[in-house]
Amino acid sequence: MPATVARDREFEFTQADFERVRKLIHQHAGIALSPAKQDMVYSRLARRLRACGDRTFAQYLERLERDRGEWETFVNSLTTNLTSFFRESHHFDILADYLRKVAEKRPIRIWCCAASTGEEPYSLAITACEAFDTLNPPVQILASDIDTNVLAQGQHGAFRQDRVERLAPQRLQRFFVRGTGSQDGQVRVRPELQRLIAFRRINLLDPNWGVQGPLDAIFCRNVMIYFDKPTQYGILKRFVPLLRPEGLLFAGHSESFMHAADLFGSLGRTVYKRKDSERG
Repeated sequence: MPATVARDREFEFTQADFERVRKLIHQHAGIALSPAKQDMVYSRLARRLRACGDRTFAQYLERLERDRGEWETFVNSLTTNLTSFFRESHHFDILADYLRKVAEKRPIRIWCCAASTGEEPYSLAITACEAFDTLNPPVQILASDIDTNVLAQGQHGAFRQDRVERLAPQRLQRFFVRGTGSQDGQVRVRPELQRLIAFRRINLLDPNWGVQGPLDAIFCRNVMIYFDKPTQYGILKRFVPLLRPEGLLFAGHSESFMHAADLFGSLGRTVYKRKDSERG
C-alpha cells in the first residue's frame, strides 16, 4: 500500500503523487516545491480533479500527461500571486531617479517578469508618468507572467477599492477612474497607463523569451524564491545581455543574488547592476 500524504481526504493523494507533482512543476515551470507544500498542492489541485471528474491524483496526473492543454491550468493552480501597488516602495523611488537621469531622447524599456494581476506594472507606469510629469512618457513596459489568469486580470485594469486604498489621494485622482453602477466599488486605471504596458505570457524556463534588449530595468521580484540556485543562475545569465550596461535589476526583499556575483553586483536595497559595467 502506498503511503498517503494525509488521510480522510476526498481524493487519494499518495507520497508518490506528490513527488510526481513536484517533478512536473519543476520541469515545466522551474518551481521548486518544498515537502512542506503538500497540503497546498492537494487543496489547489483538488479543484482540478473535481472539474475533470477524476477520482484520484494518479488519474489526474495521467490526464495531464495526455492532455497538453491542461498544463496551463496545472501551472496556474500551483503559482502564488501576492502583489500590491508600490510594494517595496523604495524601488520605485530608485527607478524614478534613474528615469530622470536618462539624458538622451529615446524610448525607455522596462520588463516586469512577474506581473501577476497588474499592480506592479501599473506602479511602474505611474512612476514613469510622475518622473516625466506627463501621461505620455517615453516608456515601454513589458509585463509578463506564467499564469494566464492573472495576466488577463492585469490587462483588464480594474481593481477593487481595497486594492488602492493605500495610494495617495493625488495618485488615485490622476491615474484612476472610479466605477459606477455595476462597477461600483471598483476603480479602473486610466487608458493612458494601459497603453504603456504590453501583457504577455512568458515562462522564464522557456528557451526563447521573445524579449529584445536593450532594457533599462528588469523587475524580477519575488520570483527567484521559487527556483533552485542553478535555475536562478541560468535565468540571471540570460538577463545580462538584455540589460543596458547602466541598467538596473530589481529583486525581492527576501532574495539575494550573491551566488551570481560574477554576473551582477549589488547596489544595496536588493538592486543590482551588471558586473561587467562596474569598471569605469
